[in-house]
Amino acid sequence: MTKAEKTKNLIIEKTAPIFNRKGYAGTSLNDITAATGLTKGSIYGNFANKDEVALAAFDFNLKSNLSKIEAEMNCQTTTKGKLLAYIDVYQGLIGSISNGGCPILNTATDADDTHPALRKKALQAVLSWKKNIINLVNEGISQNEIKEGSDPEQIALTMIAMIEGGIMIARLTNKLSNWNSIMDSLKKYINTLS
Repeated sequence: MTKAEKTKNLIIEKTAPIFNRKGYAGTSLNDITAATGLTKGSIYGNFANKDEVALAAFDFNLKSNLSKIEAEMNCQTTTKGKLLAYIDVYQGLIGSISNGGCPILNTATDADDTHPALRKKALQAVLSWKKNIINLVNEGISQNEIKEGSDPEQIALTMIAMIEGGIMIARLTNKLSNWNSIMDSLKKYINTLS
């Protein structure tokens, strides 16, 4: 890895949590320089503008979450276990409210009307997440682990909405108990699928 690549990676790694916590509009160039210890010139020597840093930070945060989900799913042997893995991974995100929570939710709400490129990335992430759950449910149906006649798309949308909605409510109320209540409902829902 070249020095320029190392510097670029440092910028992304150090700023990703800030963008996730403060959002695009709330993250300033001063935040970026303070987090990295680099000058503005160094930042702009590696990225054309703050937009590029924000897009790279989103990719970094998403990749981090996806690798945690994949690792947790690899520990599971049943479809139900793999679906419940999402709850376990997101529990880690919400358990530390200081890290900002879910980058998909944060970016979707932050960039909805203000940053089309970030909005597009958040949309792609949700659609990919939905597709992955649909594939899991279809696999579960074919292996007789999930009831035949179940609607994979409806299951995927319900899971995503409950996870993201649970994060939003827990963060707004600053009560982890709200997250736990919603996830208990989601676990019950998943258990009714078999």
